Amino acid sequence: MPMPPFTFHAALLFPAHFLPLLLDIVAGWIILGLLGLFRPRSLRLTAHLLFPLGAAACLGVAILSGVFLATGHAPELMVLPLGLPNLPFHLRLDALSAFFLLLLGVSGAGISIFAAGYFRSGEGTAPALLCLQYHVFLASMAVVVLANDAYLFMVAWETMALTSYFLVTSQHRIPEIRRAGFLYLLMAHLGALCILLCFGVMQGGSWQFTFDAMRQASLTPFWATIAFLLALLGFGAKAGLVPMHAWLPEAHPAAPSPVSAMMSGIMLEIAIYGLVRISFDLLHVQYWQWGVIVLIVGLFSALFGAIFAAVQTDMKRLLAYSSIENVGIIATAIGLAILFEASHLPLFAALALCAALIHALNHSLFKSLLFLATGCVLHATRQRSLGKLGGLIRRMPWVAALALIGTLAIAGLPPLNGFVSEWLLLQSFLFTPRIPHAFLNMLIPLGAAALALIVALAAYVMVKFYGIIFLGQHREASLVHAHDANWLERLGLGWLALGCILIGVFPQLAIRAADSVTGPMLGATVDSQSSLWRIAPIAPEQASYSGSIFLLGILAVIGISFLAVRILAHGRIRRTPAWDCGYPWQTPRMQDTAEGFGQPIRHMFGAILHLELQLPSPTDDPPRYRVHIEDRFWRTLYEPVARAVRRTADAIAVLQSGRLSIYLLYSFLTILVLLVFVL
Repeated sequence: MPMPPFTFHAALLFPAHFLPLLLDIVAGWIILGLLGLFRPRSLRLTAHLLFPLGAAACLGVAILSGVFLATGHAPELMVLPLGLPNLPFHLRLDALSAFFLLLLGVSGAGISIFAAGYFRSGEGTAPALLCLQYHVFLASMAVVVLANDAYLFMVAWETMALTSYFLVTSQHRIPEIRRAGFLYLLMAHLGALCILLCFGVMQGGSWQFTFDAMRQASLTPFWATIAFLLALLGFGAKAGLVPMHAWLPEAHPAAPSPVSAMMSGIMLEIAIYGLVRISFDLLHVQYWQWGVIVLIVGLFSALFGAIFAAVQTDMKRLLAYSSIENVGIIATAIGLAILFEASHLPLFAALALCAALIHALNHSLFKSLLFLATGCVLHATRQRSLGKLGGLIRRMPWVAALALIGTLAIAGLPPLNGFVSEWLLLQSFLFTPRIPHAFLNMLIPLGAAALALIVALAAYVMVKFYGIIFLGQHREASLVHAHDANWLERLGLGWLALGCILIGVFPQLAIRAADSVTGPMLGATVDSQSSLWRIAPIAPEQASYSGSIFLLGILAVIGISFLAVRILAHGRIRRTPAWDCGYPWQTPRMQDTAEGFGQPIRHMFGAILHLELQLPSPTDDPPRYRVHIEDRFWRTLYEPVARAVRRTADAIAVLQSGRLSIYLLYSFLTILVLLVFVL
């Protein structure tokens, strides 16, 4: 394929066509994966060459996508001579695709450079095979975003599911990991079936599989609703919306930390892309009932995830449930956007969709950062249980400092990126009284209150996460041998932390990228009242926020306090032990545990938690209390279905007697039945 010509634009050289370059990078990822097969056991080739090149390719995707959004480039179309006869692959690069490619590139660059320093020889899958699965996973997610027909979309979607399954089960010798991988693959295929049926409904009776044909299809309200509900089920299963979330708390802890970061930070957002693409693009009408459904599912998922995260004792399961919470927040914003769009309020719909897109980008950054930080802790301590960690800030200062940025960001504290998207979502809730529906005006404020509770619980969870792991004293003697991250791991963590800071201090950059999506899709943008120093999504007199001024204020307070202490105390520093409430024997057993930290939540929300408390036996010295928490959805929804499937399979298995004469009898009876129907 020849290189596209370049044109001079805005005093910079930009490519005239972006899509061919992006496809070259996607092909480059696959080639990088295949190159490792020439030396399948060489960790040096994989870690020191292929993963850094993959990170550079991610950076190229981020740059191309960012330039595409910044220049307001028109959508690009391409047809590849691949696929089936008379059914080629169609691709399209527009603002929505570019936004999620930007998300993939920025987060993928940090994760890939971290992975170059993370993977060790002898851990699960061979390095070359792991490298191939990893880069095909990246390529498949990019193709999902670029696909412009149902055929290519489903091929890329299934490739994404299979490669991520193999990555999850890289430690396949462990039975628990095999079970987690099987559950993930099962849910992924059920979701894919719903998406395939959704595309079938949106065809409107034609044989055209392209998205352009679906945009022009005329669906009745009934069939449009069926298509939307199928899309919500299919993409919700991949995103981890409740009750389709059962795979997520199992698969994320089972996967290696870079894979967990990829799945939580990128793959879940790709599912959000699919829901946005169908809701606001392929289905050209919206009904307020759709918005109510998504709003309720989103708020319940967010609350469910925050509660279960608060009571976890495994650090990776805690982050997995936190992903459910954040995906619920994104779905809540999408539900509001549908409500506003159905009520013919495009500006407020753009504000809500902008909050959803920016929170997807933010979640990709800070959740990837935290999963990678737990990977460093896991390598340094061989522990995932919060009850066996503590005091690591002294042994792992780099990881502790960078993880603190991600912790503050996910807790929604300014001036970091998590605050920006949650603030925009709260602003969207303030405009819901404009919806001309009395019943909704009465109920939606309850959603705003629930969102405030969710944000508070998320901050509570992150205090637990960071405090139990990094603060206090070592709970195990072996932790004194913990080591800090290597330089490649620090570089990957630092890249993601820098993204959290930049979007928090300069949120205008993210809002303008989101405006590139909402403008063509909804006909409205929210950045018209913003400036270099502040954002005002609707009007400055109503609400505005400036991350840069907030940061300058924090630095000024710190500087003034430092100078005041230096001047008033004449530079003298007196060190003394911290006050210990009159009890001088401070030991790790006096520190708050993960179970103790979550005890108030267990008491308040015990009705939705399935608790099993194991009291200490007389032989326990010292006494140990154990709490097991199980998802009620697993017992009430999934286990009955599993039992029914097993009973059905057992009943059908009776037909398999193993005798040839019986099988011939079945064939003879089948022929007789067919003859009866034919005659």
